Amino acid sequence: MQEVKTEYRYESITEYDIDEPKRYDMKFGSTKQLVLMGYEGEKIRVLLASDTLSTIQNDCKVRIDNIRRRIDVGVIYQNGMSGKDAKEAVSIFVWIPAPYIGKIECAADAERVEVRNLTCESIELDMKTAVVRLENVAGTVEINCNLDMEVFCLSTCGEITINQVSASSKIYVPEGTPFTAAAKGIGTDIFYEKDGMQTADFSTPDAENHIELNGLKSRLAICRTTNNQGGL
Repeated sequence: MQEVKTEYRYESITEYDIDEPKRYDMKFGSTKQLVLMGYEGEKIRVLLASDTLSTIQNDCKVRIDNIRRRIDVGVIYQNGMSGKDAKEAVSIFVWIPAPYIGKIECAADAERVEVRNLTCESIELDMKTAVVRLENVAGTVEINCNLDMEVFCLSTCGEITINQVSASSKIYVPEGTPFTAAAKGIGTDIFYEKDGMQTADFSTPDAENHIELNGLKSRLAICRTTNNQGGL
């Protein structure tokens, strides 16, 4: 799987001090890629990055509002910049201070979404995306997406719930990782693949990790990987 790009020609960073646990409500609209990361700090940091948009500091503004125990975060595009322009040119990186992480809700329309180094009660991703990558994530992850997508799970512990309508997706689990799986909703189906071929159920009863498909008329393939492509 292609590694995410981390160095850009043009950047704009916004920081805000956090001094107590917060619920984070983030709405980013359109972006090329979105990366959420936990880190050992005391600020929420939002980096807007691009290789082509030299006016990023003027055309893209980060809004951070502190409302009691909630932090609202968003990006405002201005000076005639459209969502289509942002999806072609702008990547968003968010660092969330680990000592002050409560629940996280995040919405975006992105080609690719990554969540790294986050431990919290729940993370809800309301996305339009083709790729979700989870690395060193602990807790409950809920993904709401009605597009066909691939979910790559590296070092993830807990529950992953995928909510879809009329979609067909894949989730990648490494060889030897125990998990349970369940399909709920109406007309949903989970099946299993290895080396690109459908195979017998390889879930493990009573495992701590859990994969769940909810929604309407949707299918989820749970795929074994034998390399570092994915893992719960």
